[in-house]
Amino acid sequence: MHRVGVLALDGVVPFELGIPGRIFNAARDGEGNPLYSVTTCSLDGGPVRAEADYDLAVSHDASLLATVDTVVVPPSHRLGPIREEGRLPDPLRRALAAIRPGTRIVAICTGTYVLAAAGLLDGRPATTHWREADRLQRMFTATRIDPDVLYVDDGDVLTSAGVAAGIDLCLHLVRLDHGSHIANEVARSCVVPPWRDGGQAQYIQRPVPDPAVGSTAATRAWAMQRLAEPLTLSDFAAHAAMSVRTFSRRFRDEVGSTPGQWLTRQRVDLARHFLETTDWPIDLVAHRAGFGTGTSLRQHLHTAIGVSPQAYRRTFRPQPTAA
Repeated sequence: MHRVGVLALDGVVPFELGIPGRIFNAARDGEGNPLYSVTTCSLDGGPVRAEADYDLAVSHDASLLATVDTVVVPPSHRLGPIREEGRLPDPLRRALAAIRPGTRIVAICTGTYVLAAAGLLDGRPATTHWREADRLQRMFTATRIDPDVLYVDDGDVLTSAGVAAGIDLCLHLVRLDHGSHIANEVARSCVVPPWRDGGQAQYIQRPVPDPAVGSTAATRAWAMQRLAEPLTLSDFAAHAAMSVRTFSRRFRDEVGSTPGQWLTRQRVDLARHFLETTDWPIDLVAHRAGFGTGTSLRQHLHTAIGVSPQAYRRTFRPQPTAA
């Protein structure tokens, strides 16, 4: 049982505060047993004033953080000296200092300020809500802030952009811990997309198409059923009954990436699923996922997650079973 501790600070945003519990508590093994336990704490164990018009009763104090495997710091709209001066109040500084070495530490949205002020992001890449990125970078010059991505995974320290990007980051952690099959089941249970790559743009200028023009959603659904086929940009455009130029523009407006980039992500995700759930040879996995050859799959998987297909399979299927 992986233990997750969530630190609720005064002014905490309820939506993001609830994300770890909702995502991690939905993760179950094949027998239905929970894979995580999630506990929320405040600095002193007392009620916390939420960013909304109510208080939150919390049953644990920050000593909890010294006992868990993952610490999550959701955003707060009352960071005070942390956001204004880059300085941690003493109770918060002591609570973070008590976290055991090797504990995974996660910040959602402006929770990144807390990690930066604690020195946990010195020399590391990180992200936060795009509205706060410039300010955070000016205050903490030793941190490399990427304002464009949904989340940043730097091993034992992870940060996400604002609001729903916290869902993407928590699903990413479930995927890292237990594979894409469990993560997909969690996403299905929570009725959210199972996969948005961390490098996807935070802010898309025109995410909702004009109702007077066509959407690419139907074509994306069509392509998802044909990932093993050699799809081209012309195929996409023809299905959408648009010119290639118009389709490409509308696709980027809606998705935030090119059709080719999106197609590669879907194929990588499908290949990961096959590697976890079948005994197929690598060349067959590559063919069924649309990469054609094992060499192509190896290149794309290494680019996406930094490992070979064989290493990925060993990590997530230590005891192979029949397909």
